[in-house]
Amino acid sequence: MAQAEGTPPTFVVGQHESERKFRITNEISQLAHDNGYDMLTTPITTPHFQSRVLSLLSIHLSTVNQPVQDVTGTYFTSRNSAPLKIPSFTTADTNLRPEGTNSYVVAVSSRWIDMCSPDPLIADISRQVLLLELAYAAFCGVHHAIIPGPKLHHGSSHGYGLIYYARAIQEVLTTAPYIRINIWLPVVDNPELEADQMGDISPFARPEYLGNSMPEVTPKLDLFGTWNAWNIIRKVCKYHTRLTVALSLPRQLPPSTVQTRWLSEPVRIFTLTSTSFVKNPKNFPVLSKAHQSYIFRAMRGVPPWIFLCDVGSIPGLEKIDGHAPTPAEAAQAPKKKEDLVPHLSYIRNLERKQPQWTRVESFTLGYQDYLQAPLQPLTVNLESVTYEVFETDPVKYEWYERAIAKALKDWGLEKKPTSSQDGRVVLAVVGAGRGPLVSRAIRASVEAGVDIELWALEKNQNAFVHLQRQNEAVWGGSMTLVHSDMRSWKGPVREIQAEDLAAETKPSKVHYPIDIIISELLGSFGDNELSPECLDGVEHLLNPVHGISIPTSYSSHITPISAPRLYADIQNQTKSNPAAPETPYVVMLHAFDYLSTTAPAISHLSSVASSAAASTSISTPSATPPPMKEVDTPIIQAAWSFSHPNPNIPEESRLSARPSNSHNTRQTRLTFPCTEGGTCHGLAGYFETVLYRDVELSTNPLTMDAKSKDMISWFPIYFPLKVRKPRLHFSSYLC
Repeated sequence: MAQAEGTPPTFVVGQHESERKFRITNEISQLAHDNGYDMLTTPITTPHFQSRVLSLLSIHLSTVNQPVQDVTGTYFTSRNSAPLKIPSFTTADTNLRPEGTNSYVVAVSSRWIDMCSPDPLIADISRQVLLLELAYAAFCGVHHAIIPGPKLHHGSSHGYGLIYYARAIQEVLTTAPYIRINIWLPVVDNPELEADQMGDISPFARPEYLGNSMPEVTPKLDLFGTWNAWNIIRKVCKYHTRLTVALSLPRQLPPSTVQTRWLSEPVRIFTLTSTSFVKNPKNFPVLSKAHQSYIFRAMRGVPPWIFLCDVGSIPGLEKIDGHAPTPAEAAQAPKKKEDLVPHLSYIRNLERKQPQWTRVESFTLGYQDYLQAPLQPLTVNLESVTYEVFETDPVKYEWYERAIAKALKDWGLEKKPTSSQDGRVVLAVVGAGRGPLVSRAIRASVEAGVDIELWALEKNQNAFVHLQRQNEAVWGGSMTLVHSDMRSWKGPVREIQAEDLAAETKPSKVHYPIDIIISELLGSFGDNELSPECLDGVEHLLNPVHGISIPTSYSSHITPISAPRLYADIQNQTKSNPAAPETPYVVMLHAFDYLSTTAPAISHLSSVASSAAASTSISTPSATPPPMKEVDTPIIQAAWSFSHPNPNIPEESRLSARPSNSHNTRQTRLTFPCTEGGTCHGLAGYFETVLYRDVELSTNPLTMDAKSKDMISWFPIYFPLKVRKPRLHFSSYLC
């Protein structure tokens, strides 16, 4: 659903019943909406179809020969490969039909099948069932489907048929070209939760294919096991844009490393069962503080839907013909004064209590994970709207004004000689744009009580017109404007009269140094918009003894990240732009995960602690997001730096028409420890800069809050890897 700019998103809440046996009619859909639900799930097939398939399988197994190995020792032979074709649906096999309510329905495929079965017969039958179901759902006009995730444990085998499962999903994406497929997965791989249910097809697997039915070692909880399975599925499906995740949230959330990894994935649906909730002192179901915080974090990106699973039927269903409750159900029904949908009421209350967007979040809304080409102001004249966006930054220009004021105060206190004849400090804003730094320099001069001689240089002829108007209307003609590329500018100039008094003598011009050069040429990676090269061309104009450059220095910083959404977007662009994987992008990173981190400051909370925190809270959640108790700190390392003035510029570079740039060449080799599994899709880049003394700007997540909190002028830079690095685990990534 659409949301107003700057406001938290509206929750889309659905209702799921594992044993729903009736068709979703217009009446039932309207009843669900009246109770506050937005969506409903429906099984694609009925128990009748399940019984029919299992009966056919049972008959088939009774007629085929027992599998035997051939001379090579394999069971996968022609003799053992008698297939069983599953017939198409009858009217008794499905309640789903083409109708208008399907736009509010999410189809759920059969959970009793097992496409990962080591028995090829069971796996093939399961694949046929899935394809029949999704093809029919597509025919009925369903837009969203949930497919239960792969069964990862079969006796001593682990993840045996995962590739077969992934290939089946890939086939479904072709069979149902207009359905978004959600793979229903638990947060972690817990073998204890994979027990077979009554009516499952898994027990029909022939023992010859199962090997040792009992694992040699009891399977343990694998925190990243489910994510690893998902990673294989989506890679086989080539990061398909219609393939997303339905994530089941348990009562106890896993460590923050696992939580953050899932936040970087395309999670479209959160599912909550009654066991995900705890009871507060008023016996009302609530979510723990950790759950609230996790949901709030997820809603800051592409908001996932929330489906309440098996928390009770839709109130009022008994009033619709054919759905009257049994006497036992009627006796257990809550009284009218009670909340008939307490879990839904809590989620709606949570929705109302979402934290408001911060200024930065409001500004970046719509830019999250959106790939943009870095600006090239040296070769392309920027539009006014681009300048205007930068000028809305609440921090950047305030910090520039502080830096200029400090530099001017120091100049006066230290009684440095100036380059101006009348004692004013000569300032030059190089690359003035529409003039925000000019305005700040004037204000800094007043604050410092130091007179300045101000020059503003701009090569963009369009912006120069605006500067002229500003000089007349706002600045009172107090500065000198120059239309020129800074690399070819000869510096401030004044006219002098020759000493001889001949009448025909004309005034001559003399150039003089600049005391303080001010620029805003930094890109998302510091030097990527050619700030060093541009300042090299004007630095020779700086006062050789006391000259100051603002900024004084800047450094570039990088870290490896997993960013599946960005990787998928770039792969889609590759068809029309082969250079897309080799292009750096400016991105407001959101759905990503740091691959190199330090351990959390506080250890993982136990389920007892989480439950206790929730049970002692009131039913109304806090308007402020609960603090995350576990925070992994990313390891972000400096790659290189530049400083100005630069004493190492070769003399020939200052004078040559084609100056050498060898002094600006940088390379580095860094080691990043990666203690958890993950796929590296690229590098995230940031920068830090010292404007003057202790006045600094930073986009580095480790230092930005301390140096320039809420600054919005720069998004991080993203360097994609053309060939993604395979799964990293207990190793290091070098760059």
